[in-house]
Formats: sequence, structure tokens, C-alpha cells
Amino acid sequence: MIPANHPQLRSWIEVPQNHDFPIQNLPFGIFSTRGNPNNKRVGVAIGDYVLDLSAVAEHGFFNDLVELTDLSVFYESYLNPFIALGQSAWRATRQRISELLQHDNPTIRDNADLQKELLFAQKEVQMHLPVQIGDYTDFYSSLEHATNVGSMFRPDNPLFPNWKHLPVAYHGRASSIVVSGTPIRRPKGQSKPDYSEQPIFGASRSVDFELEVAFVIGKSTELGQSISVQEAENHIFGLLLFNDWSARDIQKWEYMPLGPFLGKNFASSVSPWIVTLDALEPFRTASPKQEPKVLPYLQFEGDKAFDIQLEVWVRAESGAEKLVCQSNFKYLYWNMAQQLAHHTVNGCNVNIGDLCASGTISGKEPNSFGSLLELTWGGKNPILMPDGSELRFLRDGDTVIMRGYAQKNGLRIGFGEVANQLLPAL
Repeated sequence: MIPANHPQLRSWIEVPQNHDFPIQNLPFGIFSTRGNPNNKRVGVAIGDYVLDLSAVAEHGFFNDLVELTDLSVFYESYLNPFIALGQSAWRATRQRISELLQHDNPTIRDNADLQKELLFAQKEVQMHLPVQIGDYTDFYSSLEHATNVGSMFRPDNPLFPNWKHLPVAYHGRASSIVVSGTPIRRPKGQSKPDYSEQPIFGASRSVDFELEVAFVIGKSTELGQSISVQEAENHIFGLLLFNDWSARDIQKWEYMPLGPFLGKNFASSVSPWIVTLDALEPFRTASPKQEPKVLPYLQFEGDKAFDIQLEVWVRAESGAEKLVCQSNFKYLYWNMAQQLAHHTVNGCNVNIGDLCASGTISGKEPNSFGSLLELTWGGKNPILMPDGSELRFLRDGDTVIMRGYAQKNGLRIGFGEVANQLLPAL
């Protein structure tokens, strides 16, 4: 048996070079065919196609997998029931799919009628929110981002004393998380412009994106149970791209003393494909050095970060688009294992499908800043767009497109994209 991650694997499905979804990736998602949006089921991306796992199950290709104790999970509208079968089931499923798609396996390759039942072109399907999200936590784990924002709002005290001792986070709103392609409405709320002595009400004038990566909880815990740094990755199903939409003017006025509220909870958006940690294994790398030394429950050994290149494009309503940010997931000061360990150290329970987002991912260079707040330094340094317009914060009609991929030794594992257009306030 050739492992699903083997770099020399080839599929009988043609996958262009540097494509996000080679046979070594096989990310999971929820899809439906165009015109039948209610018939949702589980799929896997391979090249420009979606492999329908409910149809794969109907043809008996999973019948001998003892790890798959319930094949009905592939007919569900969310991945939660499949995830609940456990890590051994995820791996067995991914391995069997890999075997069926390998270039020298004739089972599906040589059966045109079977291919019509199992494979759908990605451009012809509708992708849906991949998991039913019970809870969502957003971390604040980029040292560069925290320092930049702190410098704007608190020039004399950019980092609070606790920041290098624990992964700071807040509990966000799960109900307003949407999948890529869903339009986002400009939010309304209170703000206090510098020119006004009193707060005003109206549509936000400072809507922003935040470049993030989120992980999906794959194993639940009981109330009172903690997850150690060493055990953390066993509780993670996979990763997806995450855009934490923000209204900076609303946020600035409301964030003291309890932190984010209406400036954050109006929308967050995710990419539709969840990339497993197994697929990302070849791209492990070292985390930034942490000083001062963290407390024992946050200490770890080995490489817990992943080298995932990230980029943000903004497309104006005119069609003009520009690459405005290039960053990397490995820049995070606090890694996922530390985030989950801290999240649960007090006995907070987590459930399958919960999302934990990284917080804005910024690097040291100005072009790696993961938000317009930083890229334009609060709107003071606008970005010149190809159509001659200036971008300070997002304008009505702008589309934000985030992409991410890991690449090493000729192997590329990608996430696809999360793309959403900002519409005027109602």
C-alpha cells in the first residue's frame, strides 16, 4: 500500500502542475449539483473535479473498511458525522480514495459510466459550509499584527503585559460564518469619529478584511477536561482559510473594556475545502522563538507550525484587481497546539465542528501585513489600484479573495480560495 501522501503518486485524473488539489491533498467538503442545492453530500477535491463520496459508498468501495462504521455519513449536509467517526476513519477513507484515483488503478479509470456517477466538475457544483459550527474562537496570535495595531491605538503600550505569556482570544459569533461566494453586507453601528464629540450611528466607513487560517475541532471533550499541547493535534480535523471581516470604526469605539462585539460579529467567511493535517505533514516547520519562556502547559517539542503561503487580492467593482498582501501561516507566534491547550486548560469543552481561527497573520515586511488597517496604516497610506482608484478600506462592490498553499520539492497542497463581495448597507 502506497501512503496517500507519497510525493510520487499520480492520478489518472489530469491535475495541472501547481494545482491546489493533487492526489496528495484530497480535502473534504460539502457540495451539491447546480439546480439541486438541497441535495448536499460529502465530496473530495481532485484536480478540477469533485469526487462524490456518497456515490463511492453506494458502489461498495468502502465496504471493507472496518474503520467506517457508518456509511450514511457521506449523505449528510455537514462533515460533522463523518468527523465524529474518528481519526482512523478519516485516514482510512483518504487512503482508499487515493488508491481509487492512482494512475494504475483501472477500477474507475476504465469505466466511463462510473466516472459520470462519481465525478463532477468543480465549476458545475455549488459548495456549502463544510461543518456545522457550534462555537467559534478567534485568537490574536501574530506578534507583528498585535504590535502594529497596538502602535496605532496605544502608541505608548503596543503589547499588553499578558500577550507573550498566553494566546489571547475572544469568543466570536458562529451564526454569521458563511462560505466563500456569499455576499457580505456593510454593517451599521455606533462609531466616534475624531471630528465629533459624540458618537454617531450609520454604516461603517472602515470595513476591513483579516487574513486568517482556522482549524476545525475533530474530537470533542467533556466539561472539565483539558487538552495538552502534546495531544492537541489529535483533536484537529484540518484547516481552512478564514476571513474575519471587521468594521474598524465600530471596533475602535466599542472594544474597551470587553473587546470585540459588533465590529466583528457581522460576518466571517471560510473556504469550502478542509485540508487535513495529514496532507500538510510534509510542510511542518519551526515556530518563532518565544521569549520569555512560556509556562509548562504551553511548552512543546518538535515542529508545530506549518509553512503555508498566503495571499490576499482585492478586486474592485470595475474588475481591476491587485495583490495587496503576501504572508505565511508560519509567522504566528502562538501555534495551533498552544492555542487549543490554552483554550481548554480551564476545563472548557470543545465540540466537533467548532472553529478556532488564528487571528490576523502579519509578517515583518509591510507587504505581509494581513489587514488593510495595517497595509494602509489606518487609511493614511492608500493603495493605488490598477484602475486609478485608491483603496484605504473596502468599498462597496469590492471583492476580497484569499488564497493559500504549501509548496515544497515540487509538491503543492492548496486550499482553493475564500472570495466574498462587499455589498452596500441595507
